Amino acid sequence: MGKLQSKFRKRSELYRASQGEKADNTYYDSQILQYEPAHHGSINTVTHLSPDLCVSGGSDQVVVVYDWKQGQVCQSFQGHNREVTKVLCYPGSTWIFSASRDKTVLMWDLNQGDEPIQEFCGHELVVNGIAISPDGRKLCTGSRDNWMCLWDIESAKCEHRHNISRNLVTHVCWVPASFSVVQTSEDKTIRVWDSRTWQVTNTFPAKQYIQTHCDVSPNGHYLVSSSNGFGGQGCEATLWDLRQPGCKVVEYRGHLQTTACCIFLPAFPGGSGQIATSSHDSSVKIWDQNTAVCLGTLSLDGAGPLVSLAPNDSTSLLCASFNAGLQHIQVDHGSFQAQGSVAGSGGSGSLDMRVVARF
Repeated sequence: MGKLQSKFRKRSELYRASQGEKADNTYYDSQILQYEPAHHGSINTVTHLSPDLCVSGGSDQVVVVYDWKQGQVCQSFQGHNREVTKVLCYPGSTWIFSASRDKTVLMWDLNQGDEPIQEFCGHELVVNGIAISPDGRKLCTGSRDNWMCLWDIESAKCEHRHNISRNLVTHVCWVPASFSVVQTSEDKTIRVWDSRTWQVTNTFPAKQYIQTHCDVSPNGHYLVSSSNGFGGQGCEATLWDLRQPGCKVVEYRGHLQTTACCIFLPAFPGGSGQIATSSHDSSVKIWDQNTAVCLGTLSLDGAGPLVSLAPNDSTSLLCASFNAGLQHIQVDHGSFQAQGSVAGSGGSGSLDMRVVARF
């Protein structure tokens, strides 16, 4: 064990998870490394900048770059005057984009000081969705003001704007290697946009509940969206086939409150596709993408709503919480592979999930 890890292990805390009725994988007397906190207050969003660095934002209005392997803050960006709602990084670069309740999106560069290098202004309400084109030249933003905007990143000029009544945008994704942008909305629908014409090309059948989040598979074939809800009503995630717009493949049901985030997990060798979800019920679940069987559940008692997930690889992901900072979750596929690809019914998962660090 390295000196740095030993140093932090000395001040690690004992964390005891409660054994909830729905929890498949709980843990007792587990040593969790307690690192320097990334934020003061709730955390709304987290993503990866590199294999070692994550970026997060929350109620403290700060964008933080954090070395989650070493357990220390690398850089803090202060420029928003309301809480940060989303952060996004452009792959292979040091660019960081942050959206906020202050109605703006700021662009930062890890190698260019602590001031924003670009500002995108024009929305009238909180910005909830940001996405970057595959070539890194365009930025898409979506807001509760019903506007979807397309910006030129170099000039920060808005090139296209489109307003749709009741389209209170909750999240935005750019489909890999394409001109398509997908967005979820409080009007319970999912829309697909063509970035060349800035027109809606497809609108999926409305769900029963508000759509809170979405993610697109790396091959661009599938979309997963999540729903709000309560008491187990709604609260699901849904897999859609983008090649057949509006075609629902499966639903992932098991959360008891709003499913705030849904993501495709990186594939592990010899395994089938997997989906991860996090919820206001303080749990993270991993699902078999094709069968919708719940492979594992981790309950974080007292952490409050879990609102954002960022996978690093097939064995680890970061989770943003309202009450307990950022959680580094380790996923062990050993038991899953030993038992085969079929988990028991009722969500008796075969993946071992545990928190190994908090910051």
